[in-house]
Amino acid sequence: MINDRLIDQAYSDLRSTCGGVREDYFGLLYLEREHKVLRDKAVNQVAFGGNDYGFDAFHFDEERRNLYLFQFKYSDSHSQFKGSLQRLIEDGVDRIFLSPNQDDAKNQLLLQLRSCLIDNRAVIDQICFRFVFTGDPEEAERSKVLDKLRENLENKRYLVEQFFAGRNVGFVVEFRSASGRVGVLRDPRKPTSFEVPLTDLVVVDGPAGQKMHLGFIRLADLHRMHLALDSRFFDSNIRYGLGEGEAVNRAISGALKKIIIEKTEQPAVFAFDHNGITLFAERVELLDGRCRLTAPRLLNGAQTVTTVAAFREKNKGNPKLDQGQDAFESIRVL
Repeated sequence: MINDRLIDQAYSDLRSTCGGVREDYFGLLYLEREHKVLRDKAVNQVAFGGNDYGFDAFHFDEERRNLYLFQFKYSDSHSQFKGSLQRLIEDGVDRIFLSPNQDDAKNQLLLQLRSCLIDNRAVIDQICFRFVFTGDPEEAERSKVLDKLRENLENKRYLVEQFFAGRNVGFVVEFRSASGRVGVLRDPRKPTSFEVPLTDLVVVDGPAGQKMHLGFIRLADLHRMHLALDSRFFDSNIRYGLGEGEAVNRAISGALKKIIIEKTEQPAVFAFDHNGITLFAERVELLDGRCRLTAPRLLNGAQTVTTVAAFREKNKGNPKLDQGQDAFESIRVL
């Protein structure tokens, strides 16, 4: 067991050369004891203070061909991983696998990790993100907040695939106790991609390499995303599921009825009467007039998507719904 006495001793022995704060030495001791890394090597695989990106140690196991990326918390509270996961999602995975030189204040650990990645690119078979603390990993697994952040981290898998040029490299996220207990091991949810036509497309550059794509998307494609992703499609949309009784939802349902069932209006009318929707995607690729969206999430437009689902469910079995499928496929929104 790693305890206060061992941490204090390591801190006393090394702080004059390694610096950092006392809790940094928890990670050092873990590498020594769990992975049998010699101290003179381990000190180059742990961040002692500095500018971290949600990970503060790494280790490449040549025998298992696993690259481990660690975040350590000398605490029994799994909630402390929230900030680390957010940094990994927002900047860390990008800095590790895609653009390590975009930050002049990057710490030495990032340079060491990047060197390890490049040297072992051909032999690494799995990337393992391990969040190690002194508490119960099963409690961490049950946290809805951590589960959502874990999924967002798994959505960054495409950056790993890009670094390894499409080679099939595993991607594992897990919570562990320093005592050796492990949470539930699960296969990562691979980000779902959808190829959709976007018409009248305009691309606008934004900050930090982000891009805004403006165009018209088919309502049917939004419905298919909803069917595939269910409630995950709505992410943190605060207006999700307001119900069909709301005036906006009644108006949308009425418009669909006129276009699909009654055929008294043209599909093009819908876009003129609708304010549009907003999607976020981890990755947007333009492919010969189509657009591939990786892990899309609906930020605005939940009422539209839920009303479409309710409308189709309400009219299930109505032959006019099938007869109006071409009209449904023609409806577009901004």
